[in-house]
Amino acid sequence: MNKPLSEMTLEELWELFPVVLSGHKDCWADWYEEEKLSIEALLPDRNIRISHIGSTALPRIWAKPIIDILIELPPGASMADAKERLVNSGCICMRAAETRISLNKGYTSQGFAERVFHIHLRYAGDHDELYFRDYMAGHPALAREYERLKLSLWKRYGHDRDAYTDAKGAFVRKYTDLAKAEYGGRY
Repeated sequence: MNKPLSEMTLEELWELFPVVLSGHKDCWADWYEEEKLSIEALLPDRNIRISHIGSTALPRIWAKPIIDILIELPPGASMADAKERLVNSGCICMRAAETRISLNKGYTSQGFAERVFHIHLRYAGDHDELYFRDYMAGHPALAREYERLKLSLWKRYGHDRDAYTDAKGAFVRKYTDLAKAEYGGRY
C-alpha cells in the first residue's frame, strides 16, 4: 500500500500494522536507552522523567516488539511544545488530549520499521503503567499468566488492536490496583 498513513482507514492500518507477538529480545532494553537519549536531547528539561513501560520492559515474556516509553512532564510544562518537538523528530501524533498525547515512531507506509516506539506523553504522576510493570516484574508467575492471556488474544484480535488492548484491560486494572495498594506512593 502506498497511501500516506494519514489517508488510510482504521481497517487498512490494522492490516498493515497487525498485532504481532514475539519472544523477549534483550535488544529491546538497548533500543529504549538509545531512544531515551534522543528524547532527552529533544526535551532537555531535567525535570522530565522517561520510563520504559509495557511488556518489552519485562524480562522473559512475549510482547509486541514495540517499545513503550512514558514521558512525564513537570507541572506547567508545555505539552504542545513537547509534542511539536517529537513530531518534528519523526513521531506521528495518534491522539491528543489536554493532558495525554500518544505518538508513534517506526510506522511507515510499507509497515513496521525495524524499531517501533509508542510514546506516551503525560504530566508527572499520570503513570499507572509503572505500577503494573513493576508488579509483573516482581511476580514472575503473574507475568507468565499475562503472557498466556496475550498469546490467547493474539490470533483472535490480530487485526484489531483496540479489541486486543480492551481484552487485556481487566487483568491490567486488577494488578495495577494491587500494585498501588502494595507500593503506596512509591512513584
